[in-house]
Amino acid sequence: MRVELAGSVEATQSRPATAARRLVLDMTIVCIDAVAILVALELYWGGYSVSLLLGVIIFCLLMCSGSQRLSISPRLEQEIPALLAWIAIPFVVVTALVANHPGKVESAAKVTATAAVLVIVGRGLGHNIIRAARVRAWAPEPTLIVGAGEVGGAIATALQEHREYGLSPVGFLDSFDGVGLSMPVLGDAHDLLPIVHHNNVTKVIIAFGAMDESDMVEILRACDRLPIEIHVVPRFFELGVTTGGNRYDDVWGIPLVRLRRSAVRGAARRSKRLFDVIVAAAALLLTAPLFLAAALAVRLSTPGPILLRQRRVGQDGREFELLKFRSMVANGGADTAWLAADNYTTPVGRILRRTSVDELPQLVNVLRGDMSLVGPRPERPYFVTQFTAKVRRYNDRHRVPAGITGWAQVHGLKGDTPIPDRVRFDNYYIEHWSLWRDFVIVAKTIGKLLTFH
Repeated sequence: MRVELAGSVEATQSRPATAARRLVLDMTIVCIDAVAILVALELYWGGYSVSLLLGVIIFCLLMCSGSQRLSISPRLEQEIPALLAWIAIPFVVVTALVANHPGKVESAAKVTATAAVLVIVGRGLGHNIIRAARVRAWAPEPTLIVGAGEVGGAIATALQEHREYGLSPVGFLDSFDGVGLSMPVLGDAHDLLPIVHHNNVTKVIIAFGAMDESDMVEILRACDRLPIEIHVVPRFFELGVTTGGNRYDDVWGIPLVRLRRSAVRGAARRSKRLFDVIVAAAALLLTAPLFLAAALAVRLSTPGPILLRQRRVGQDGREFELLKFRSMVANGGADTAWLAADNYTTPVGRILRRTSVDELPQLVNVLRGDMSLVGPRPERPYFVTQFTAKVRRYNDRHRVPAGITGWAQVHGLKGDTPIPDRVRFDNYYIEHWSLWRDFVIVAKTIGKLLTFH
């Protein structure tokens, strides 16, 4: 193991001070947008509450759209079309509701037009303020470059020569010692975590290098919960193979795509948990009669407990007790059997399984915090050990809470279906998580349940 730890670029600044300065820069665009909208309201409010509502909606949309995120290379001309759209949509919706009140429509139109102009002007001013602060190294962001090849070297040189990007490179990560580099190679992929910690790295840029890309996937996923952002130089970027939107950046003509890590980050975790609690509690209340009927049917069908309590593996490999309505005779089947034998399944159990009513008690698991409504289906410890040894990326599924339903399940991957396919869908869900996707998966699951699919 080779780790040549570089001195931190924050050595001359205290960490709390640097963190506070970064927060100020992060909030610059947010504050400017808020001031722009407040000024527009002050000028053309007209005393109408609909205008105030319009201003609030515009600000919330700008915040939720991600357009206020601090970019490496902000460009106003690229932001204007999206900004105009996010400001115009609330106006169209709100004015449609008050179309019979000309005074309110006129006030809303003036607020919207003024807000659009002031937000765009304010964004331009904000970009200049941020660039000026970066040039003065007011809040530098230690940056690690993965890949000491030609592209990685070009990025390092660009960051050193153009301080307006706000990134201060600390070194390279690669499996070979580069020649003619402006910074040292600090180690290989397996040294990533200690190097990130020692140098207080906040940005990691993945360029082309000699390291095996499959190894890099595992290492980078281990960084999911670290307070860092990961940017990747897309392959064949010379041919224009990049993505647009607020995940796109560039450094001196070299495009970067920011990797999404929303499913396991703090704010997303909290919003997902809030969604789980609200929906699970509502579902329990709505299905209470069905819940009681199923419990009574199980009790009267065969001797034994109403609930099956089974050990399953959840987030971070932690085991928990999964709850289901018992669908087999007591002590029927082995915990190492992949599929339950039909001769152990009770008549009531067959109905519960076909309708998925046997899964209802897992709503309690969700409220307890053992599970989420949506996520990779949890498996028994015996099979987790087997699959981890045989199926690539299987353990990566455990980065998020297990779910009652999931992206794999709504695509028909349940029961006796290929485990590698499930793993692929589960990891895709984690990498592309959004609250909207959770809502869609829940809706699709309900649709399948109502049609007995």
